Amino acid sequence: MTATYSRQGTSWHRPLMVFVWAMAGLAVVAAVGVVVDGRVLTGVPIWLKPLKFAVSFVLYGVTLAWLLSLLRRRSRVAEWTATLIVALGVVEMAIIVGQVLRGTTSHYNVSSPLNAMLWMLMGVAIMMLAVAHLVLAVAVLRQPIADRAGRYAIGLGLGLALLGMLVAIPMVMAGDGSAAEGIAGAHSVGVVDGGPGLPLAGWSSSGGDLRIGHFVGLHAMQVLPIVAVLLGRFGGGRLDGRTRARLLVVAGGAYGGLTLLLTWQALRGQPLLRPDALTLGVAAALLVATVAAAGLLVARGRKPEVALAA
Repeated sequence: MTATYSRQGTSWHRPLMVFVWAMAGLAVVAAVGVVVDGRVLTGVPIWLKPLKFAVSFVLYGVTLAWLLSLLRRRSRVAEWTATLIVALGVVEMAIIVGQVLRGTTSHYNVSSPLNAMLWMLMGVAIMMLAVAHLVLAVAVLRQPIADRAGRYAIGLGLGLALLGMLVAIPMVMAGDGSAAEGIAGAHSVGVVDGGPGLPLAGWSSSGGDLRIGHFVGLHAMQVLPIVAVLLGRFGGGRLDGRTRARLLVVAGGAYGGLTLLLTWQALRGQPLLRPDALTLGVAAALLVATVAAAGLLVARGRKPEVALAA
């Protein structure tokens, strides 16, 4: 898979890489802000949100630029869509940082006409980004990728990242946090935003948190290609290409199931580290099904010479 990618590689998308470097710089600034700025907002350091979003955009932008570099033929649709994604990311980060500088929240904040307008603008940008992501995914997958497992990893990664965006929709619906004046939406379920949370991530430790499934789904873009590379590196000598591709499908299905499971757990108001028996049962069933399917594929898909040697 790696060799195939290196043969196909072209120059990386410049606007995306400029955006990535800008977000990397912002991440450093925000990290310093977390340390030196003592202000706290919704229970966490005020610069933590810009830090997390900047790091997330670095990973997202690098991944998209890498995917575009794999295309054998130049795709103007993909390139223009990637540039639009950069513009939408700039809008979102400008609002987040601007609101931090003003000492107030960016998400769900409708406490004044200005705050409500900025939140609405963020919402529009996020919806447009999801549509642009879908368009870019279609443009990328319309072009051939020689390695079958790699193609599945890219396709499933892009699709599950879109799922990660969609599972965030309940955040903007009326929740417990909306009982407070000037707040429209919440990421916590069963508790008010700003309560006790897990270290670093800040995910609620006393109620459900919709950011968990959102986070997991988004990073399928990085996880599944890594799985494909590992399968090629350590399983290429034992498993044929079709089996490795099917294993990627199993991994993608399990990853999507995990994303939905975490979102379902959050919607039921359960903290990540305190699941009930039903959640544990579903998780166990997902794990058993994944291991069984993978084991069956490996047993059937070993190359003939390997099977004979065994």
